[in-house]
Amino acid sequence: MSVKKSLLLLAFSIFLISACSSSVDTSKFNADEYFNYAMGLYNDEDYELAVNEFQNITLQFPGSAVNDDSQFYLGMTYFKREQFLLAAYEFSKLIRNTPASPFVPEAQFMLGESYYQLSPPYQLDQAYTKKAIEEFQAFIDFFPSSNKVEEAENKIKELNEKLAEKDFQSAVIYEKMEYERAAIKYFAQVFETYHDTKFAPLALYNKIKIELRKEMKNEALADISTFLSRYPDDPNANEMQQIEQSLSSQQ
Repeated sequence: MSVKKSLLLLAFSIFLISACSSSVDTSKFNADEYFNYAMGLYNDEDYELAVNEFQNITLQFPGSAVNDDSQFYLGMTYFKREQFLLAAYEFSKLIRNTPASPFVPEAQFMLGESYYQLSPPYQLDQAYTKKAIEEFQAFIDFFPSSNKVEEAENKIKELNEKLAEKDFQSAVIYEKMEYERAAIKYFAQVFETYHDTKFAPLALYNKIKIELRKEMKNEALADISTFLSRYPDDPNANEMQQIEQSLSSQQ
């Protein structure tokens, strides 16, 4: 087959695809018919067309019974396309504009999920991580009987681990640079703010070690007492007990 014929066939195929995708005349649809058509596109994973149709429905039928349905699935379509900021915008719009909609609980969860997907590695700015925690917590507070509460709680825990790791690593860097006051501050922040993460006992342990080096005995004793009461089974607990006994005998 010649190159010319191949190009003609390709052009004709593109024309047929375009014709098929635009062959449905939606101008005569009522709200329900239009929504069912858009949902067909969504279920067929034709998200590019589905976005346009859900947008059209929200504009053409603002007071219809399917308006909030279309708003929710517009957000879901953006989410499926991994356009998470746009998804978050549409979910928040539904929550704000139609608070009585039955889609609000799921929209609130998906709002948190959208920011969760945007949460970067701990080394980068964690604004989206904090936003995801905020929205998941709002979901738990407003819909405590939902079967997705446990999932939201687990994701909050995962995101808090990331925030704790970021502050913990900042403290480690300050300690290596011998900015020990700054290191103490960040280790304390990890322990106090993210006390239910795996970094909390390690942060408190490192804070105590710096206090000992700086001969801050009273502060060290107070922190050791806290460490032993909160983490009696920690691998470093025996060492802390020995240090506590040594410091106490010196007083």
